[in-house]
Amino acid sequence: MFPLGNVLFPYALLPLHVFEARYRALTEACLAGDGEFGVVLIERGSEVGGGDTRFTVGTVAKILEAGRLPDGRYVVAAMGTRRLRVKRWLPEEPYPRADVELLDDQAPDGAPASETEGRRTEVERLLRRVLALRTELGGEGLSADVQLDDEVARASFEAAAVAPLGPLDAQRVLELESPAARFEALEGLLSEEARFLELRLAGS
Repeated sequence: MFPLGNVLFPYALLPLHVFEARYRALTEACLAGDGEFGVVLIERGSEVGGGDTRFTVGTVAKILEAGRLPDGRYVVAAMGTRRLRVKRWLPEEPYPRADVELLDDQAPDGAPASETEGRRTEVERLLRRVLALRTELGGEGLSADVQLDDEVARASFEAAAVAPLGPLDAQRVLELESPAARFEALEGLLSEEARFLELRLAGS
């Protein structure tokens, strides 16, 4: 397990600079095995040195590439694959470990597919608007030319990864159990962000 200060969503890329001894050991164990490890958000504390408090819902990450530097540090590129929940934390030596269960999205709750698709379209529109406003205000970030995947579950995670969310909002979205719920939450968060940015732009 790799506790971090940011949320990793499925299908999102995760670049890591691994320098702490226990996480070097974790990286080496992953590279010798299936290349997978868990990522959870730190609720309180620091990702360096331990002693942190962690959220229980996180994401499985799979190493795509890894390079070892001469001093023993690693540079890693990983990608989120699916959500997990920590059932219990295990002893921390030689690195953080946990007993986890993998999470699937809930079956559709009766809402018509057209409603979910409508929310997906609106979230895509809002993302473009928010990213364009941030660029107009001089901020650095992603291109406003957002194109979400046709598959709604993947699209909901892609939207969450691109959206300018704080860690706690991102965690709340990650914990939601269906694409429809994620799109609904993102629509509200992005609408609020767009209004805020429009007010800033009007006053600048």
